Formats: sequence, C-alpha cells, structure tokens
Amino acid sequence: MADPAEHRPAEEEEAAAAGEDEDTGAQVAPIVKLEEVAVTTGEEDEDVLLDMKAKLYRFDKEGNQWKERGTGTVKLLKHKETRKVRLVMRQAKTLKICANHLVVATTKMQEHAGSDKSCVWHALDFADGELKEEMFAIRFGSVENCKKFKDIVEEIAEQQGKNEDKENEEVSSAAGLVEKLTVTETNKEENVEKKDAPAADDKDVKE
Repeated sequence: MADPAEHRPAEEEEAAAAGEDEDTGAQVAPIVKLEEVAVTTGEEDEDVLLDMKAKLYRFDKEGNQWKERGTGTVKLLKHKETRKVRLVMRQAKTLKICANHLVVATTKMQEHAGSDKSCVWHALDFADGELKEEMFAIRFGSVENCKKFKDIVEEIAEQQGKNEDKENEEVSSAAGLVEKLTVTETNKEENVEKKDAPAADDKDVKE
C-alpha cells in the first residue's frame, strides 16, 4: 500500500496552483504613476530650411588652433513670426548644442583654405548660455553639401540685410510722422492759448 505522504507534494502543488488562479477581487494599484511629459526642443515655432550632417570646429584663440566642437546635424531654422533665421547644431549622440546663433546681414561664409568641403565664419554664439564671439569652421561629407550650405546662408544674410533696411525706413518714416503730428499739436495748443488769453481792460487801455 502506497504511503499517503508520497502524494502530498502533488496535492499541495495543485492547491497552490488553484490558489494562484483564484480571483480574490483585490485591485492592486501601481506604486508610482508615470505621467506623460511633453519634450520641447525650442524649435516648435520654427521651420527647417536646411538639415545636414557635418563636423564643427571652433578656433581657440589662446591655443591658436582649431578644436573639434562636435559631429552631428546642422540646421537653419526660420521663426514663423519674427522671420529671423538661426543656425543650430547638436552633437549626434548627446544632442548637446554646439552652435546656436542668428544668421544676420553681416554673416559671411568663406571657404576654408585647403578644403573645398569646409566653410569658415564669425558669429555671436549662444551655445554655452552666453553671447560670445566665435570663429567656426564646418566640414561636410561632400563639396556639394558645403556649397549648398554656403549659398543658403549667404542668401539668408542678404535677405536679412534687406529686412533691416526696410525696418529702418519704416522707423524713420514713423519718427517723421510722429514729429509732424507733434508740431501740429503744438501749433494747435499755441492757437488755443492765444484765443483764450484774457483781453486787456478798456480802462487800462485808456490810461
């Protein structure tokens, strides 16, 4: 006759399995509730005019040499409202900003001596959180990409120059209009003052 003890493990396993499958009706809430976080890049209000892979260098004045700033994607972004264009470049893996400045009328692109795949330019850069005058060099994978980058930047700089001239004309025109209105108002006030001035008494006149 078989010992009942031999069957106990199997019976206990079945009971344990039944216990696992049994619905107790208890609801277990997650300990930590993760909420969806909106990630912003600061580029939401801008249109992309150019997006290319490149390697960026910064000229170190103290060491008198070029230092690599990072390899990644360089973009030209045009703001939808202000219409201003900025150059932004982020490192490929870390997405750290290595260049961030406006393309202005004085932005001039020059070919790097000895390399037709590279461009050199000066800019007031804000990549490190403060405005600093920097000299950059950027290298592309092909001559065509370098030429395209150079042409687009120069075209934007020229357009920004025209916009600045137009704004200056509008400011001058507005200033002239304000000055004209001010003179007109002054003349009106003077006329009113003369009209309202008290007349001399007849007695004083006779005396």
